[in-house]
This record gives sequence, structure tokens and C-alpha cells, in this order.
Amino acid sequence: MSIAPAPPVIRVRDLSKHYPGHVAVQNVSFELALGETLVLLGPSGCGKTTLLKMLNRLIEPTSGTVEINGVVVGRQQPEVLRRGIGYVIQQVGLLPHYTVAENVGVVPRLLGHAPTAIAERTNALLTRLHLPPKRFAHQYPHQLSGGQQQRVGLARALAADPPIMLLDEPFGALDPVTRAGIRRKFRELEELRTKTMVLVTHDVTEAFELADRIALLNGGQIQQLGTPHELLFRPANDFVRDFFAAERLALQLHTLRLRELLPFLPPSTLSASLDKLNSHETTSSLSIVKTISLNHTVQDTFEILTEPLAAAAPTDQQPANDSIRHVIITESDENAPQRRVTLPELMAAFAQAIHQAETAWKS
Repeated sequence: MSIAPAPPVIRVRDLSKHYPGHVAVQNVSFELALGETLVLLGPSGCGKTTLLKMLNRLIEPTSGTVEINGVVVGRQQPEVLRRGIGYVIQQVGLLPHYTVAENVGVVPRLLGHAPTAIAERTNALLTRLHLPPKRFAHQYPHQLSGGQQQRVGLARALAADPPIMLLDEPFGALDPVTRAGIRRKFRELEELRTKTMVLVTHDVTEAFELADRIALLNGGQIQQLGTPHELLFRPANDFVRDFFAAERLALQLHTLRLRELLPFLPPSTLSASLDKLNSHETTSSLSIVKTISLNHTVQDTFEILTEPLAAAAPTDQQPANDSIRHVIITESDENAPQRRVTLPELMAAFAQAIHQAETAWKS
């Protein structure tokens, strides 16, 4: 007896928004599963934010429907609907006369949560977001940096533990260095692992780092909906391909994983066991840098192979720095052969994989 798939958390059907003389969103449809992150990506004016705001009725659609957990949102009171949806915007929108703790606790107070429960939840969120409560809970927004304000805004959206999160350019006001750091912390948040999220961005790298799937929009219509890998290597049309052209190499390095390079690695990289790789005759000329899995990206592996080694006198276990460095790639199956891969072998396999993908797309 087969188990029926779980119904989507969010279902959008033929959603449109028309203004006088302008179509902002036209016949958009998609579904999101529990815990999935969808990124709305596209050029300025393509309808990303309008589409996002129709999900929680900040903007009412001209036609079409939005369902959340099977219930049409147009049949719900907006304020009731929004209490179950976290919302984070680029400008953060913290209340300037409220402390950090008071800002975080706004929604739980509206929902009638007990003060002690609100305080515990606030302290836990601030701690997870690297804002120690003893230092930050009683500060006001103007006393915080831009990155700290973003994290308070995220904590506020999470305070009532909503199952759904909508994020509109949440990192857009930050400088590039702060933005990259916040994104890393965002991805690692245990709090977000089970949330269903829709995120708007115009930043391609951000979309590829955070999305399970990407909806690339242009002129109010979805040009392609798929995984980052699908959009990059199987673009639906010339617009999709051209949109990623400027950053294609960097995106390919961050998207391709080692398992996809296996057909292109030479037979000489194969080894029956790690013991052979650790033998004296092997390590006398090859420096083992790290053992990694097939889930590592090409970019991750490249960084491992090129990172500076700690300065120390060479030993039998630590060869001289001028030896050839390599990683050992292992599979989950302990009996599967392992591979010893050097940087030239990695990049040659990467080039062949890209060439095959490009040829397949053109044919």
C-alpha cells in the first residue's frame, strides 16, 4: 500500500495582479512542500515583491488563488492569517521606541503568550542569532549595527514560531562582507530547518546558496521554476541562460558536486582502500589534505586543496609543503572504492563535466 504524498503547505494557482496600464504578475502557479525554501529571483520590476505580498494578503490579487495548508487565504481575516506567517523585510522595520527584547516579543504578546514564555523565547532566539541577551536585550534599534538589526528582525519573525516565513530582500541593506556572513549564519540556523520559506532577492549568489528551488521571473511571469542545478545546466530559454551568464563560472563551481564529477575522473584516482593511500610509498610524494564526501561542491574542494598549510617541519605523517596535495573522496558505502584527487585532476574533470552539460543544452 503506497503512502499518499503530503499536501503542499503553499499552493498558488494562476495568480495575477493588474494595475492600470501595467501587469505586475501574470498567471503564476507553484506549490511548496513542508520545509522547502523557494527563492523568487529576477530583475527589478519583474513582480517578485508583489508576488510575495499576495501570499499574506498585503496585496490582494486581481485573480487566482493562494492556499495555505489547503485553506484559501482570501477567506481568512488578514490579521489572523499573518499571525501564522513570519515576515522579514529589507528595512527591518523595528519599532524605534521598543528595546530589542520588546521588538522580538511583539507578536507573542499580541497572541496572549505568558510573559515568562515570551522572555524565554526571546532569550533563546537572541542567543541562537549571536546576540547575547545580557548585552543586547535592553538596547534600542539605533544602538545596533545594520547586521544586528537584521538579526533582531529575523528573531521577531521567528518569535511566535510560525511554520511559514516570507522574506523580502532580508539582507539587501547590508554591505557585501556583512551580507555574506549573515547568509552563512542564516543557513546554519536550526530554527529554520523545518520552516517553509519564500524569499525574494535580486542577488544570484544568495539565491543559489539559500534555495531548494528558484522561480526566475521576468515581466511578471515565471520563466523557469526548478533547482539551482536545473536553472544553471538546463535553462528553459535564452532569458534564463543569459540571466546567469555574468556569474556562470562561480555558480558552476558552487553548484556541481563531486558525485557529478565521478565519470570524468581518471581511473588512476581509484584506490581500493585508504590504507593504500596512507602507505609510505604514496605519502612520500603526495600530501593528504583532507578526507571528504561526494556531497562536497567543486568550490569547497578547490578551497581545501589551495588553502595554506600550517607552517611546520615535515614529518613522516606530514610531508613537505612542496609535495603534491590531494583529497581523498569517500562514499557512504564502506566497501566502495575511494579516490585520491589532486587539484589538476579536479579541475580537468570539472571542465569535462561543464563541456558535456553545455553540449547537451545546445543539442
